[in-house]
Amino acid sequence: MSAVDVGIGLLGYGTVGSSVHRLLVESGDEIERATGHRLRVVKALIRDKRKERPFPAGDGVLTGDFAELRDDPRITVVAEVMGGLDPAGGYVRELLRAGKPVVSANKQLVAREGSELFAIASEAGVQLRFEASVCAAIPVVKVLRESLVVSNVHRVLGIVNGTTNFILSRMEAGGSYADALAEAQALGYAEVYPNDDVTGADAAAKMAILATVAFGSRVGLGDVECRGITELEPAHVSAAAELGMAVKLVGIATLADGAVDVRVQPAFVDRAHALATVDGAFNAVMLQGDSIREITLEGPGAGGIETASAVVADLVSVVGTAGTGFLQNDACWRELPRLDRGAWRSPFYLHLEVADRPGVLAHVTSRLAANEISVAQLVQHLREGEATLDLILHEAHAGDVHEAAAQMATFPEVLRRPFLAPVITERPL
Repeated sequence: MSAVDVGIGLLGYGTVGSSVHRLLVESGDEIERATGHRLRVVKALIRDKRKERPFPAGDGVLTGDFAELRDDPRITVVAEVMGGLDPAGGYVRELLRAGKPVVSANKQLVAREGSELFAIASEAGVQLRFEASVCAAIPVVKVLRESLVVSNVHRVLGIVNGTTNFILSRMEAGGSYADALAEAQALGYAEVYPNDDVTGADAAAKMAILATVAFGSRVGLGDVECRGITELEPAHVSAAAELGMAVKLVGIATLADGAVDVRVQPAFVDRAHALATVDGAFNAVMLQGDSIREITLEGPGAGGIETASAVVADLVSVVGTAGTGFLQNDACWRELPRLDRGAWRSPFYLHLEVADRPGVLAHVTSRLAANEISVAQLVQHLREGEATLDLILHEAHAGDVHEAAAQMATFPEVLRRPFLAPVITERPL
């Protein structure tokens, strides 16, 4: 039986877009054997035709005119791999309204405008898929939407930014933040301007998407409490090692008592926990639910070919199905309230730098006790009239812990602002 040609359009032809084209060419036989379709890139929208491309596009493929791609009757499905909100968002809307399914790798677009885009797709009767927007080659969206559809997932833990994980891995090995960032940039793991990575904005967009899919309720970027790694110091990384933990930028999405909490922040992860061993630019997502207990997916979370593999997988899924269907529609089917951020519970790590004088430790522990917080572990280091206190606190409400830390910051014997991070462990403290 002869293969059915399927025309593909690409919005963008940079690292990811050219990698998509390369995979479609080099793996065309495998895709045809599996699906009966031969996927061919017909048009790719670019800004500069003179720019050198990682993979040759072929004659007549590159265009600077969006209308050429939108109106080409040979194009069956389009992959959006250009990034950003504008003009990508407008292009995707036009394509969906024109009846062309879209596959997107754009986390910011899906996180910020997913509700509107899915409404347009549904009205037009076409698919919108977005696996590549979260963890590149890790198929976590597909697992959540298909394999775990009745598993009642109530917690998602994720290392979802490879750049920050690479930096923290290097810092754990003794490197400085500046040197680790420079190495990440040299290796292509970090952009020249890595603000979205190091501030946690990139991870926040991904966790908003994962929480939306996992809990079936829209989670916007404004619902995600976010802290990046810019406040981390070598002292914190050293303290984690001494306490038998590793520092990771972790996304935590929780469904508790019918309310949703989503946050991205540096966390102290117990060495016995699966996330502690995720090294370098790798990502990992841990899913916890009633009928599955726990599933961890791990793999490369960055890179052109890795992201392209997820885009191609979505393209294959689109051409292999008809209509929108349950698995392609908007994942949201209910509206859940947000958990008060202060009501979220976790064990915490607290770092204090104080004057070395009698009564300081008693003052600190009494303030914790006044906020109904108890200490599970304490490590103290002395140096020239000062002391560093590293405390692991038993599980408590985040609001109480932050209030206690704010009160301690006013103590005359506390020399610098306290540093707090949640602790992730499966062991009792």
